Formats: sequence, structure tokens, C-alpha cells
Amino acid sequence: MATVELRFSALPEHVRTARLVAAAVARRAGVDEAVLDEVRLAVGEACSRAVGLHQNGGITAPVKVLLIEEEKQFSIEVGDEAPRHAPGDRAPGSAGDDAEADEDEMGLAVISGLVDDVEVTAGEHGGAIRMTWPSTPSVAVLP
Repeated sequence: MATVELRFSALPEHVRTARLVAAAVARRAGVDEAVLDEVRLAVGEACSRAVGLHQNGGITAPVKVLLIEEEKQFSIEVGDEAPRHAPGDRAPGSAGDDAEADEDEMGLAVISGLVDDVEVTAGEHGGAIRMTWPSTPSVAVLP
């Protein structure tokens, strides 16, 4: 199992770099060429979401992206350190929280529309979105 780890400051301008790295590693891992646009879009959405959560929460820790190549699948996990609370734990009456929650749900809906295998986890120490695609390992061709 090969893993590439990418960490970047929670700034929107770094999302493009994460998308490019993800697409390059996915291609090398054997993800079908026709799916690479979906990989780029999904990673961009997940990274943008993580950047927004960090910026809104005043979190200075970097966003973490793991690119995991396994035998017949390729996974990308985008992690953040923004704490989440149960819906009943929020302070009532905050319109900003409602707007952020709507934006968060929209981002997750976009990701779910792009990727068939998505797992979202969240807790008091942050969250992660794990996206998985099938892959066909490349076979070395000798001259």
C-alpha cells in the first residue's frame, strides 16, 4: 500500500495544488482516465470545505490530504481539525451557523454526486471525507 501525504495551509489558493497532485497520483495508481475529472472536482470540493471550516473556526493547523493506493482501489482522505457538535449543542439563533451548515451540506451533496464510495466522519477533534475509486494497477512494459 503506497500513501502520499499532502499538508497545506488553510488558504483557498492551495486547493488547486491539491487537485493537481490528487489527479497525478490517481493517474499513476491506475484510476480510469475518464474518472480523473471527477477525482479533481471531488478533491477540490473536499479541500475547499476543509479550508472554509478552518478559516471559519480560526484554526491554524494545515489541511491534510492522504492519497492511498491499494491493490484494486485508490482512496483520498481529506482531513480537517474543525470540531463538530451535535445539532442540539449549537447556540440557538445564529444565522451564520445556518448559512455555514447549508454550504457544508451542499458541498457534501456535490461530493456524493461525483463519487460512489464516500465516507464522512466528524467529531470534536475534526473530521474527514474519504473517497474511493476502483483502480487497475499499471503493468510495466519492458522494451
